[in-house]
Formats: sequence, C-alpha cells, structure tokens
Amino acid sequence: MVRRGVRIALGVLLALLAWATLVEPNRLVMKRVTVRPRPAAGAPAHLTVAALSDVHTGAPWLGLERLERIIDAVNAEKPDVVVLLGDYVIHGIPAGRFVAPEDTARALGRLRGRLGVFAVLGNHDEWLETGRVEKALESAGIPVLVNSAREVQDGPKHFWIAGLADLWTGSPDFATTLRDVPPEALVLLLSHNPDVFPRVPSRVGLTLAGHTHGGQVRLPFFGAPVVPSNFGQRFAAGLVQENGRQLFVTSGLGMSLLPVRFGVPPEVALLSLEMP
Repeated sequence: MVRRGVRIALGVLLALLAWATLVEPNRLVMKRVTVRPRPAAGAPAHLTVAALSDVHTGAPWLGLERLERIIDAVNAEKPDVVVLLGDYVIHGIPAGRFVAPEDTARALGRLRGRLGVFAVLGNHDEWLETGRVEKALESAGIPVLVNSAREVQDGPKHFWIAGLADLWTGSPDFATTLRDVPPEALVLLLSHNPDVFPRVPSRVGLTLAGHTHGGQVRLPFFGAPVVPSNFGQRFAAGLVQENGRQLFVTSGLGMSLLPVRFGVPPEVALLSLEMP
C-alpha cells in the first residue's frame, strides 16, 4: 500500500512537472479585460489596446517562429494600439537560446495597431548592452518611450502614450515624462516594472506593466510563491484599482530564471478601454 502511494505521488509530480515545462509554456491565452479610466477631455469613447510583455525570445518554447505566430494572432484582433512592455531578450535560462534583439525587433515590427505601436525597455534589455535593444526597436519602426510621451490623434479625438525608464536599471521620472501632457488629457502610462504604481500621479488614466510574469508559478489557494516585486502579490498580475487609480499587469509571454510556468499561461492582454 505504501509503495503504491509513493508511485501515485511520483506519477502526479512527474505529470505536474511535464505540464509546467512542456505544456503550459507552449499555450497562449488572449486575456480580455474591460477597463474604465477616469474621465478625460477629448478622449475617444473606446480604445482597444493589445499589451505584450516579457517576450524573452529564445526562452524554451518561444523562438522566433512562435513569436511570429503570436504576432499574427495579435494582428488578427485589429487593436487600436499595441504596447510592448519590455524584456525582449533572455539571460542564462536553462534550455534557452539567446536570440539577437535585432531579430526579435524585426519580427515585432510586423505588429499593427490602427493608431500605432509603442514600447518601453525592461531590465533584461538594459542588462544586455545599453542602447542596443532600443536601437533595434527604433530601427524596426517602433518608437521607444524613455521618460517621454507622445500625443496620439484619432480623428478629432486624442490621447497620450507615455513611457517610463525601467525602475531597476534607470530612473523613472514622472515630471519629465508628463511635462508636455495637458492635465485633462487621457494618459496611458507604460512601465516595465509595476512597482512604480504607488508614485503614479492621479491624472494618469491607466498604467500598464509587465515584469512579474505573474510569478510564473501560481499555486491553488496560495497564489504565486515568488514575485519579483517589493510589494509581493499586490501587483503580481491583472487589474489593480487603488485610490481611484488603475494598473494592469500582464503575466507576459516568456520565462526567465527557470523554464517553467504553472497556473500562469503565456498571455497577450487585450484591453477594452471604455471612457465614461
């Protein structure tokens, strides 16, 4: 009886390991979320935003060929805006293979948003070689926002996309980033790391971030045991609403450190912004 129990337990553990290393990392979820930002002057009544983060091209199950399929799936949704939230490269993940950021950027250059595609950088991008990933994205036609903002026109309506420097490798500067943005305008603020959220000004309609991978492993009843955030599970994933401000953290696509995902499948976030 004891031996049978041990065999069953071992079989269950092997099945879970196979799921976490072979099955779940190879899935793709299109996560659809409705967000209602605070009222803003001149903003469109509706916007669809596709958010991709932590591509980590070269991680197990996420080579260029799969990235191309993900891009096709995003384009098929015909979003108004596509935002890229950082970490396009990998560092030292078991079973991974380094992919040059120039190759990843060329693939991401096929993304299509009716009103544009915008990016920020993550810690892995800056750890690789300062400026290399930014240059690759810009060369592919994707503007990289580093403590800067751009106005986006949608017919007679308009809004702003702003992007912060990465929290771990740079100096996010809210004053500089929002300097040219009218206080009454709709602002979508991009940050690789969600830990900036407590300092985000209330005038920002929605902050979008990645970085956490949702913890990469999420256990029933316990949540994510490890989240790369000073706030634990508070900003691990999903829509966060605090003091009238809103943050959305996507669990992203790739992996780092360990080649596993469990309870946190790779995702593209499709946000439907409904203006009051």
